[in-house]
Amino acid sequence: AAGKTTILYKLKLGEVVTTIPTIGFNVETVEYKNLSFTVWDVGGQDKIRPLWRHYYQGTNGLIYVVDSNDRDRIEDAREELNKMLNEDEMRDAVLLVFANKQDLPQAMTAAEVTEKLGLHNLRHRQWFIQSACATTGDGLYEGLDWLSRTLSSKR
Repeated sequence: AAGKTTILYKLKLGEVVTTIPTIGFNVETVEYKNLSFTVWDVGGQDKIRPLWRHYYQGTNGLIYVVDSNDRDRIEDAREELNKMLNEDEMRDAVLLVFANKQDLPQAMTAAEVTEKLGLHNLRHRQWFIQSACATTGDGLYEGLDWLSRTLSSKR
C-alpha cells in the first residue's frame, strides 16, 4: 500500500480513485508533455514480487513508490529495489523514486528515504527522488518532469 495504483490513476485521470491491493498489474498510457508513457503498475505483495521480472524487458524508466511513513519496511524496500536494479534488463533504466505519503506527520523526508534506500551508492545510473502525496497530486508532475527530461535526453 505504498500508493502505486493511486499515483497511476492520479496521473492518468487527474483524480483519486478507490483502489484495492493489486494482484497482477494495471497498465495504462499516460500522456505528458508530448510524451506517451506506458505505465505498468505491478502489485507489491511479497508473494507476487517474483513476477516483477517478467515486466523488465524494454523498460526505460522505473518509478519506485515508497511509503515514507513505513519505517518498518524501508529496509525491505531497499532490498527489493537493489534486486530489481541488478537485473540485466534494467541496466539502462533511469530511476524515479516517489517518497509518497508526505502528508502524514511522521513521514520520512526525501533525504531520509534517499539515505535508507542507499541511492547515493548507485553508480552509473541516473536517479531522482521526489517528495509526493498521491492523494493531492503534490510532487507527481515534478517527478514526471524529471523523467520526461531525462528520457528525452537519452534518445
